[in-house]
Amino acid sequence: MDLYYIFLFVAMAAGCAYLEVNKKKSSASSSASSSSSASSSAFQRFKNNYLVVYSLMMAGDWLQGPYVYALYQSYGYDRGDIGKLFIAGFGSSLVFGTIAGTLVDKYGRRFGAMTYVLTYALSCVTKHWSNYGVLMIGRLLGGIATSLLFSTFESWLVGEHFKRGYEDTWLSEIFSKAVFLGNGLTAIASGLIGNMLVNSFSEGKVAPFDAAIVVLMIGGGIIVCTWAENYGDSQGKRTALESFKQALKAVQSDRKVALLGAIQPLFEASMYTFVFMWTPAISPNDEPIPHGVIFAIFMLASMVGSSIAGKLMGEGNVPVESYMQYVFVAAAISLFVPSIISHTSLSENAADHQGHLSFTGQLEIFAFCVFEACVGLFWPSVMKMRSDYVPEETRATIINIFRIPLNLFVCIVLYNVSLFSVATYLGMCSVFLMLAAYCQLTLHKIVKAEKGGYTYDEVKNDNV
Repeated sequence: MDLYYIFLFVAMAAGCAYLEVNKKKSSASSSASSSSSASSSAFQRFKNNYLVVYSLMMAGDWLQGPYVYALYQSYGYDRGDIGKLFIAGFGSSLVFGTIAGTLVDKYGRRFGAMTYVLTYALSCVTKHWSNYGVLMIGRLLGGIATSLLFSTFESWLVGEHFKRGYEDTWLSEIFSKAVFLGNGLTAIASGLIGNMLVNSFSEGKVAPFDAAIVVLMIGGGIIVCTWAENYGDSQGKRTALESFKQALKAVQSDRKVALLGAIQPLFEASMYTFVFMWTPAISPNDEPIPHGVIFAIFMLASMVGSSIAGKLMGEGNVPVESYMQYVFVAAAISLFVPSIISHTSLSENAADHQGHLSFTGQLEIFAFCVFEACVGLFWPSVMKMRSDYVPEETRATIINIFRIPLNLFVCIVLYNVSLFSVATYLGMCSVFLMLAAYCQLTLHKIVKAEKGGYTYDEVKNDNV
């Protein structure tokens, strides 16, 4: 088992290094051919500033993740009580997230970013109390903060990028780097730091939450000192309700936006289900497995995916709308394989009582690594498509509307987690991902038809 993990680590780390080096070469050549070196230099400062802030914001989230369940458990709550707390968090994101997005578009994305910092910091503070009501308040605050994290910062970046007149193609580089750093290196580093804090300080499992507060405040200080404000509703004439109605109208009237609104929750629902199910899939009989090592391998796989996305978008030869349909098919297959294994008696032999993986266990981990690579490809690619198709004036609102079915689905899964088998849930995710592939194929045809000067309805029966 140890040799298997070492091989995966080395292979994916080498893949990341290779892709990053080649991406830097292509970026250097494009920068050299740019007519305005001053503009390029200003963009590099802008990019680096955003990446530092985004990585700090993601670190504030990643530091908490591994210890939320364990902290609640240490306070004496059982699985049912903890499940209700998690449902409250996703329910809060479902109910209040869209409202928060509308307010961010109206009152400013910088304002929204600082609201995220303060809301999440307050959520961390509540972890010092074992009172169930206080912990519930913390989960509600955390749900609001999560909605802001996945909409506000992207909305500020896109708005500020175009306001400063930077090239459209440069945005893809930021998206790729943000996922590579924020969802890859930062996740691994946060896991290691959190583990050190828990084992080294008397605060125990609360220590990572205190560290998250510090990290969030540092990021907030950079935002206050360096970020300019930008708005969706720049005129400030619409009420929050009117902005929300306009966002809904944009989703309903633009087929590209509507398809993105289907693709995103289909993929993210599969991703969150995978987060809940990968442990029981590999150790169905509670065999001991090295969770931290496996998590680090998954994050490396995600980094490989984000590097591939950056290379594809940087070269510009393959449209995002084209390659993503194949990514969704690969993701569907990668979860279907463990589903089949879990349906058979082979899953019982995935790991022995010493945690040593059998061939089927190794196959499951390899399949999950492929899925994580698809996750790494998904995030910068969907960000690029949203920057192209989602209207600027209601960007944060629409991104949070996309998350409504996701949060609803996760609440249902958490509430009924013991109703179906792991294999059934993974198989269901494969179906979701194939539906996402179909939606992506339709989106690609629409975009291709528009570039040819036609409407999709005029050419949908032809091979365009």
